[in-house]
Amino acid sequence: MTEREEAGSDQETHEREIAAGKPERVEAATAESAAAGGGRGKGVGETHRLLAMVPPSGIQRVGLRQEDKVNTWPHLLMYEFLSLLVVLAGLLVFSAVVNAPFRDLANPSLTPNPSKAPWYFLGLQELLRYFHPMIAGVTIPGLGLFGLMMLPYVDKNPSPRADRRKFAVILFTTFLMMWSVLVILGWLFRGPGFNFIWPWQSGLYLDL
Repeated sequence: MTEREEAGSDQETHEREIAAGKPERVEAATAESAAAGGGRGKGVGETHRLLAMVPPSGIQRVGLRQEDKVNTWPHLLMYEFLSLLVVLAGLLVFSAVVNAPFRDLANPSLTPNPSKAPWYFLGLQELLRYFHPMIAGVTIPGLGLFGLMMLPYVDKNPSPRADRRKFAVILFTTFLMMWSVLVILGWLFRGPGFNFIWPWQSGLYLDL
């Protein structure tokens, strides 16, 4: 066997080791090939070297197939339109069944007692019983808005799973519970003069 044939045999063995996925033997074969003079084409003047061979079956091509896609119309817009019709029908039935008459015109000489804010502002009205109006109406809501703006910079966890967002869950649950307590206190436990009452003794003042 000539020197060229021996180098070609070593190169073929090297390629078979790569295709078989044996990195230890590939490294050894590469070192032997380098010591022998650079691998294939020894003495012929070739300077390139074969680094790896990847079989066609090892190349994975991930692509979207046609059945993975849906069009906005009619798949999405049809469901949204049906949802709109259901909500509209529910509102029509509710307005036809439930009696919701208008109250009398506002009388500046007769102020309702107690005068309560709508439920979504009732928490702020309850805070006014404990703090100065500047603190309850400006400072606390301002700090809440500032905290919401800073929250993405404090909690940088990108996970959408609730069990991995403990800080966000604890923060939101605390806010929700505190605000719910304020609303319930102002709704059920405040009577004439917005004074504290027991609803089972003095009755309910739920005229919001």
